[in-house]
Amino acid sequence: MRKRLFLFIALGWILLLVGDRVDELRVYQGASIAVYVIAIGSIILLTGYSGQISLGHGALMAFGGYVAALCASHASMPLWLAFIMAALVTGIFGAVLGFAAARLSGPYLAGTTLAFAVGLPSLANQFSILGGEQGIYLDPGLPPARLGESFSQYKWFFWIACLAALITMFWLANILQSKYGRTWRALRSNEVAAQLCGVPTGRQKVLAFSLSSGLAGLAGALLVLTISTVSPSAFPLSLSFALVTGAVVSGIYDLKGVMLGAVILVVIPEIADSVASRFGDSLKITSTLPGLLVSALLILAVLFTPNGPGEKLHHLRHKRKAHSG
Repeated sequence: MRKRLFLFIALGWILLLVGDRVDELRVYQGASIAVYVIAIGSIILLTGYSGQISLGHGALMAFGGYVAALCASHASMPLWLAFIMAALVTGIFGAVLGFAAARLSGPYLAGTTLAFAVGLPSLANQFSILGGEQGIYLDPGLPPARLGESFSQYKWFFWIACLAALITMFWLANILQSKYGRTWRALRSNEVAAQLCGVPTGRQKVLAFSLSSGLAGLAGALLVLTISTVSPSAFPLSLSFALVTGAVVSGIYDLKGVMLGAVILVVIPEIADSVASRFGDSLKITSTLPGLLVSALLILAVLFTPNGPGEKLHHLRHKRKAHSG
């Protein structure tokens, strides 16, 4: 654990140094990567460890984003407390949803979470407090004056998002190596065998769903921080599919590749913009190409690296050693 803590501290220090040496666009993209790291980590916890499939994590991010915005704008809470409330309330909501999820599995659970993601925009438009299609504006405030006048707001977002991602990944890595992680892996591998060994499978499923939801809610709150508003259009259905793709590319059973999946999700819109500019900046290409790229990437990942690039490299190294021996 000490070695892991030192590694996370060193990584945080490197990120802070990098954040001071790149332009505003890269800093903003870095904050987005940190948000996706947390969101993809939540799916790895849920699907890769407890075996529950969710196609609605984008909606859980939206739930956390709305909670954070309401706490900050209506209850005048400081941002750090609004983020904690977003994770906590979304986790509680996930526990309620998890009670239903514990009775479902496979495509039934995936369909239930997908229905939640589809229905959330219509639900948000029914309550005036949620701002309808316009959503709620979140005033992030200015960075602390002691950081200097040259310290931009995007750098402040980058610092906050990276700190949250590092703390979350450190906590998640430890809990997945604990008895809870081992119990979830047993549950995923063979639920009947886990029950025969005395594992309360229903309770463990609800716990995994609740923790995963809380992480998704935190990611949604951080996303709202970077864009300063929360609305149904900020959390489209395609976000849920993109997160699943990022988790599969990362390696659904391991956290080691989570950064790769997050980087890919941030790079895809940039690739789409670059391609669109070559064809006269076509709006149709810009709007449809990201979804096509995500779909193609998911298919390729399932075909060639179903367990992630890390597992693929491990097999290649093992095969090379076997040949050399």
